[in-house]
Amino acid sequence: MMGFLLRRLTGAAVTLLAISVIIYAVFYVAPGDVAQITCGPRCSPVQVHQVSEQLRLGDPLYVQYGHFLQGIFAGRDFSTGTSVLHCNAPCLGLSYRTDQQVTQLILTKLPVTASLTLGAMVMWLILGVGTGVLSAWRRGRPTERLLTGVTLAGTATPVFVIGLVLMIVVCGTLGWLPYPQYVPFSDDPQQWAWNLLLPWLSLALIESAKYARLTRASMLETLADDHVRTFRAYGVSERRIIGRHALRGALAPVIALNANDFGSMFGGAVLTESLFGIPGIGRELVHAVNVVDLPVVVGMVLVTGFFVVLANAAADVLYAVADRRVVLS
Repeated sequence: MMGFLLRRLTGAAVTLLAISVIIYAVFYVAPGDVAQITCGPRCSPVQVHQVSEQLRLGDPLYVQYGHFLQGIFAGRDFSTGTSVLHCNAPCLGLSYRTDQQVTQLILTKLPVTASLTLGAMVMWLILGVGTGVLSAWRRGRPTERLLTGVTLAGTATPVFVIGLVLMIVVCGTLGWLPYPQYVPFSDDPQQWAWNLLLPWLSLALIESAKYARLTRASMLETLADDHVRTFRAYGVSERRIIGRHALRGALAPVIALNANDFGSMFGGAVLTESLFGIPGIGRELVHAVNVVDLPVVVGMVLVTGFFVVLANAAADVLYAVADRRVVLS
C-alpha cells in the first residue's frame, strides 16, 4: 500500500510539473509583445517596460520558467519600479495591476469555491447515483423511462438556464428563499447554507444527469455478470444484490468521473459563480482574463490543474475501497 502511494504521489508530481511547463509556455510564448498585451493598449512605454521587468520577459524562456519554479519552492523578489516586494513560497507571482500576491488572492477565494464545490458534489452524487441505481433496478418499466428522459433533459440544459429558472421560481414567484448573496461560513453558518442552496442545486442538477446515466450503464453491466447470477440462484434478495454487490462493483467509473469534476470545478464553475454573484476562483479568473492579468491567470489555471491531479490520485486509492477486484500493487 505504501509503495503504491509513493508511486502515485511521484506520478502526480511529474504530472504537475508537465502541466506547469505547458501552462507557462501557452501564456508566455504567445505571438506579439506579451508585456504590451498584458499592460493594455493605453499603457505608456514606461508602463510596458515596468510590466516587462516585473514578469522578467527579457530573460530567456527557460530562465523565466526557472524563476517561476524558484518562487513556488523558495519564494522570490519582484520589482514594482519604485520598490522591491518579496513573495513568500509557494509564490505564483504578483498581480501586476494590484501588486497582490497571486497565492494570497487564491487563498482568499479558495474557501468560497470549496463551499460551492463540496456542497454541490454531495448533491450530485446523491441525486445521480440514486437515480442511476433506481433506473437500473426498474429497467424496462415506466419509472426507468421517466428517469432516463429527465437525465437527458438535465444533460442538455445549460447551468445558467437552470439557475435563472430556479431564481425566478423559488426566489421571485414563490418567495421561498432570498436571492443568493454569499455570506462567509464564519459569519453566519445558517445564512451561508441558505444562500448557497440554489447554486448547489443548479450545479447538482446538471452534473447528476451524467452520474445517473453512467451509474445506470455500469449497474446493468454488473448485474449481467456471472457472480450476480450465482447470487440470484442461491436466493439472495434483489435488494441485497443491488445494494451490496452490484453497486459496489459499478462505483469505479463514478469515482473516476467525480475526481475529474471535483478538481475542475475549482476553476470551472465560472457560470455558476458569475450568475449567483459568488466571489470564488472562477469569477476571479474571468476578471483576470478580461483585464489580461497573466500572473493571476497562470496561477489560477495551475491551481485548478493541481486539484484535478490531486483528486485523481485520491480516486485511485478509493478504487480498492469500492471494488474488491482492484488490487493496489
